[in-house]
Amino acid sequence: MKLKINPSIEHHTLVAIVIALWAFLFGILGRPFEHGYMDLKIWLKVSTLFSVSFFITYFILAVIQNRLYQVIQRWNILYEVLMYLLLHTTYIALTYFLYRSTLIKGIYDFSEYFFKISINIIFIVTPIIIIARKYTIKLLNKTKEEKITIKGDNKLDIFIIKPSDLICISNAQNYVEIFYLEKDELHSKLIRSSLKKILNDFNFLMQIHRSHLINPYHFKSWKDSNTITLSKIDLPVSKSYKNNLLDL
Repeated sequence: MKLKINPSIEHHTLVAIVIALWAFLFGILGRPFEHGYMDLKIWLKVSTLFSVSFFITYFILAVIQNRLYQVIQRWNILYEVLMYLLLHTTYIALTYFLYRSTLIKGIYDFSEYFFKISINIIFIVTPIIIIARKYTIKLLNKTKEEKITIKGDNKLDIFIIKPSDLICISNAQNYVEIFYLEKDELHSKLIRSSLKKILNDFNFLMQIHRSHLINPYHFKSWKDSNTITLSKIDLPVSKSYKNNLLDL
């Protein structure tokens, strides 16, 4: 099942900050466990460590997610479930280490810690993460409506364009050629850069060939088994990238 995703590390860092702050407040106010005498000073330390652990875990997840998406150029329910499993597994391991430290002096072994503490946290925080991740898709859509700036290696190589007008970008030796629409007419511009750099800067683009990036928004149809039709232009598709287009 195909899913929409926002691979932006910046947007998911905001998610990590917001949920980490929530985790801090939850620890202070909810106090999910109590072993012996734990005053407010101790709970401030515990909540800080647990919330920082979540931030680190989710930030690592955001980086992995971004790199994975750049490689596979698509997302589905399996990848999403794997991301949640990685998130919860890493977070539980980190927090259990803190729980058994001299700061908390936890009395539960790992199985007790998981079933009496971690499972409750998972049930509470997972819906919040799901809502936050869906919200990042709205942030991505908002970003796409704004103009983007494509910068080349030279200081004067600057091209500002709406993403919806950008059709594709092709390699041209030490340059890239940007194809775009202006008043419904096809135009192009050369700047000194590389496809790899542009793909890293603008992850809504999709690689279909070692020499071509496309904006999926302009995908029209398959012309034949090795060629696609975009707005005003046809491009070849290499076998290694063909699967990227099958979900469009």
